[in-house]
Amino acid sequence: MQGRPVRKVVIAGGGTAGWTVAAALAKNLGELIEIVLVESDAIGTVGVGESTIPTARRFHELLGLDEAQFVRATGASFKLGISFENWTRDGERYFHSFGVTGRSTWMADFQHMWLEARAMGIAGDIGEYSLETQAAMANRFRTGGEVPLNYAYHLDATAYGLFLREFAEPLGVTRIEGRIRDVRKHGESGDIAALELDSGEVVGGDLFIDCTGFRGLLIEDALETGFDDWTHWLSTDRALAVQTKAVGPARPYTRAMAHEAGWQWQIPLQHRVGNGLVYCSEFMSDDEARARLEQRLDGEMLTEPRVIPFRTGTRRKAWNRNCIAIGLSSGFVEPLESTSIHLIMIAVTRLMQLFPFDGVSDALAQRFNDLSRTELEGIRDFIILHYHLNNREGEPFWDRCRALDIPDTLAQRIALFRESATAYQASDELFRIDSWVQVMLGQGLQPQSHHALGRMIGAEKLGASLDTLASNLRRAAQSLPEHQAFLDQYAGKAEAGAA
Repeated sequence: MQGRPVRKVVIAGGGTAGWTVAAALAKNLGELIEIVLVESDAIGTVGVGESTIPTARRFHELLGLDEAQFVRATGASFKLGISFENWTRDGERYFHSFGVTGRSTWMADFQHMWLEARAMGIAGDIGEYSLETQAAMANRFRTGGEVPLNYAYHLDATAYGLFLREFAEPLGVTRIEGRIRDVRKHGESGDIAALELDSGEVVGGDLFIDCTGFRGLLIEDALETGFDDWTHWLSTDRALAVQTKAVGPARPYTRAMAHEAGWQWQIPLQHRVGNGLVYCSEFMSDDEARARLEQRLDGEMLTEPRVIPFRTGTRRKAWNRNCIAIGLSSGFVEPLESTSIHLIMIAVTRLMQLFPFDGVSDALAQRFNDLSRTELEGIRDFIILHYHLNNREGEPFWDRCRALDIPDTLAQRIALFRESATAYQASDELFRIDSWVQVMLGQGLQPQSHHALGRMIGAEKLGASLDTLASNLRRAAQSLPEHQAFLDQYAGKAEAGAA
């Protein structure tokens, strides 16, 4: 054990990361620790991450948040998955849904039966066997119901940070306004002792949480933890973000549209649409990116486009001495699968499970770091998969992605699926089997063989089963209300309009 018992936690930085950490600690450990958050209104937040995955709902349940209140406060809409457009080649599209696809058995997952049926000529598109895909394509949505949808949110990240602040402060979190001028360290141990602000105020603590964004003011500037750069695998390094007026009903999914040097996002909220262009500066300049983005916007711009430079990779330790980096300060994998907010939530959840009440422990820190690294590497591999499996030939950026010497962990997954249609989810991994299957098939990876269970079932029985499943899901999707109508009612807009 090192140092003294942890009685005071100091969070450096606000925004989504800082206030997510503050809210979770206050709600669950507030009786045992003092929580102070230091942030400066003069320092803006990145505020781009406006799309989540279904784990956000479980985190909100952990905090006891009211979903309708959250939706109203953050301008949120609902998300059933991601529409990937032009990723294999221009004009082609597939959908990565959050739901379960088909029905699996203990012997073989659904894709094996579907592949057999496709070989027999009796299968539809794999998305026909996913309720979430069917609902998304019909622009329909509802919470609850007999067969509940698995969903996430699109949200206004700045409003979300304020919403969590309003939740956390009544639970005892103390907010201190000020810019951090210096990070003081103990002379003997090298641990962080206090934050010195421009005002001269000194904020001491026992455990420090670095939520200062890409810079990593505590974890890197003060502790020199080191950074493992992954840009040789994921070479996009800039994003151009802008908000636009909505020009139609909000779709219940994110759009990710590939272009010659990266991809473009479109995220519909209640009151506007979030847009952005992710690109590799080696193949596209900022001016070219802006011209390309403005050319592809559907609505009038509400903000001036801003460039956000980033570098994909991870700190060598998320937990170093008495400092834990959470959010962008710990590392970054580009926003393609909307994992940034999840990584904040899982990090603070992990911290609460491994909290060093009696003093920082090397074993606790090592366990935290091992889990964090494993999960981030799994997400990294999943993102690389989208780029590596493409047929956009003749475009230098995509040609290089296709020729990548990918991580062995990913190469083994691809080989396993190509040779046998087998996919898996390890215990510490985020993405489910359904996600791997949808993206590998969507990106054009065709298995050479598959499990023979479908053959044993037989064409007549297998075809009838798939037809019944698809028609039932289609009927269930069509019975749902339009997403925009449900959203207006859920957010209280319908009642307000009637009044």
